[in-house]
Order: sequence, then structure tokens, then C-alpha cells
Amino acid sequence: MLEVFREKKVYEVLLVTMSNVTPIGVVRSGEKLRFKLFPGKSFREVLETGKASIQLTNDPELLVRTALNLPVEVEFEEQKGYRWIRGLPGVYGNVTSKVEHWKDNLGETEVLVCELIPKGEIRAELPTKPFSRADCLFVEMAILFTRYLVKSSEELREKIIDLYSTYKHLGGDSPTADYIFSVLTKKAQK
Repeated sequence: MLEVFREKKVYEVLLVTMSNVTPIGVVRSGEKLRFKLFPGKSFREVLETGKASIQLTNDPELLVRTALNLPVEVEFEEQKGYRWIRGLPGVYGNVTSKVEHWKDNLGETEVLVCELIPKGEIRAELPTKPFSRADCLFVEMAILFTRYLVKSSEELREKIIDLYSTYKHLGGDSPTADYIFSVLTKKAQK
């Protein structure tokens, strides 16, 4: 399964821990997948258990809804202390990690720098569903929106609204994108 990841390229995937699912960016380095986690449920569970699954999806709605902690309809499987989403391909394995200090334009925090060494493969086939240009914008909107929720700025808000406008122009019709837009426009009206 590692062969689908080209080295040094960032891939948007799902990280599944014992009670959480969150999208992350992973980079392959040899036989390892590297990623970072900011404080939250997955951060704590990786520290506590040292176990996780990394799964592929071509469903932007699933990526965005898990990023925003909105409900998703998925089924899980468990085996040998690992948990994953049924029907999505991926790998599971042990995670080594270390806590580091992180500082950027949003402020200062801790970050968990992680490496997953695959122990097993999760076999499944992704449904044939091409990723559209609107889907790319939807994912980017969500990434920026999660940053906006941490530290709002008018510049970031406008950037997301511009992406939303182009997203709609390209045929985007996700209720989750509409939710993001409504949160941004309601805050502006206050």
C-alpha cells in the first residue's frame, strides 16, 4: 500500500484512532508515513496508545465533515487494538511521536510530530468517483475555515468567501460548504 504514496508529496488522508477520525496531511519517507497533530482527541489517543490507521478517500465531504467534527455515516472495524473505517483502503500500525513547540501566525501551541510504520494493510476499493475542481476548492475552504475558527481575521474570511464563490461557479453543491459560508456571513453581520 505504501507504493501509492510518492515520497515528499503531501497527501490528504484520514487518521483513525480508537474514538476519532480526522483528516491529516501525510508524507511518505521510506517505509514510514509522517504527519503532525495539533492538540485534540487524536493527539491524546496517539500519545496514549501509539496506534492508528491511515486511510485513503476520494470523498471530499468525508474529509471536510471530519475536519469540522460534524457527523458522518461510516462503519468501523477493529482488530488487534486497531480501528478503521470499513470500505476504505489504508494501513494500520504503530506510531512513534514526540511533542514539539509550534509557532505560526495563529499563535503558539504544541504539535505532535508522528511517524506511522505500517504493520498491516486495510484492503478495500475506493468507489469510482473523480475528484472535481470544485472538490479541491471545498477541501481548501475547509482547511482555511479550521484556521479561521482558531483565529478569525477579515483577510482569511474574505479568502474563504472568494473560494466559496468559485466553488459554486464550478458546480459545488455541498450543504457543508453552505454551512461554512453561513457561519462566515453570520459573523460578519454581528
